Amino acid sequence: QVQLAESGGGLVQSGESLRLSCAASGFTSNNYVIGWFRQAPGKVREGVSCLSNSDGSTYYTDSVKGRFTISRDNAKKTVYLQMNSVKPDDSGVYYCAAKERVSPFEPTTDSMCILATGHGTQRYDLDTWGKGTLVTVSS
Repeated sequence: QVQLAESGGGLVQSGESLRLSCAASGFTSNNYVIGWFRQAPGKVREGVSCLSNSDGSTYYTDSVKGRFTISRDNAKKTVYLQMNSVKPDDSGVYYCAAKERVSPFEPTTDSMCILATGHGTQRYDLDTWGKGTLVTVSS
């Protein structure tokens, strides 16, 4: 069973930087995606960034492109979200989420990431979630 644990949230001023970490375990193969979602009070959860582990491709929602970077450290079994030039609109609870591709009838991992970050024609949810870490950006 995949398990995820986020850390690194906190209070930061607009324009500053923050790095979130997601410790991951339990994957049965390299064919999976892992990414970051966020939810602000009263708003719908949004896919922020996604990593297709099989080939290393990364994906971002438009509002964070050029500011956020997702990366992985396989030795530490950890995925990071480097958040630079943060804005108040970046505030919210950030969740780490993942999904393994276990059937050839499922979308490819790259397609999973594209859908998860809001660029497809339908909503798509990953199936394993951490408990979240709160990020607050002050103006």
